Amino acid sequence: MLVATKGLTYQEFKQMEFDDNDTSWYELINGELVRKQSPTIGHQNVADNILIAMKTYARKKQLGKAFSAPLDTVLDDGNAYHPDVLFVSIDRYHILDEKEEVVIGAPDIVVEILSKGTAIYDRGDKKDIYEKYGVREYWLVNPKSKTVEVYSFEKERFKLKQYAEETGTIKSTVLKGFKIELEKIFEE
Repeated sequence: MLVATKGLTYQEFKQMEFDDNDTSWYELINGELVRKQSPTIGHQNVADNILIAMKTYARKKQLGKAFSAPLDTVLDDGNAYHPDVLFVSIDRYHILDEKEEVVIGAPDIVVEILSKGTAIYDRGDKKDIYEKYGVREYWLVNPKSKTVEVYSFEKERFKLKQYAEETGTIKSTVLKGFKIELEKIFEE
């Protein structure tokens, strides 16, 4: 991962131009431009499995909208991420900026798929910022170990609520009634 310019703002980040042949994604983490490699097939498969299940359930129950990366999710002027999957409840649609077509504010649920290059941020700076801004549920999904950790926002802090490895069911406390089997998450 390349970490470049310090003190960058989201407005400056939006105005940056990247080479058309550059297949990397860029996030703004604590004012630093962080380059991420394009996701692998396995990573995308896991993200898609979660997205499709979450999006289908949320639409059917009319509870909100689920999205996938890359979609700018702006938490403050120095932090704009691309969560692998995110969910915004219907009563929080005000964070969906129609003009800019980005998310401005904390989603209700953020799912990050861990990889060798992103785990340090997903477990560190990004997790801290998600917590600071009140993301209600934070999932860390590890395709290599086939594990899922679910953190709930309680008393201004993330608390580990669920941990499953290879088998089991993940149940969201935020997206009421939503559950997904680990076998479905890691299905190829």
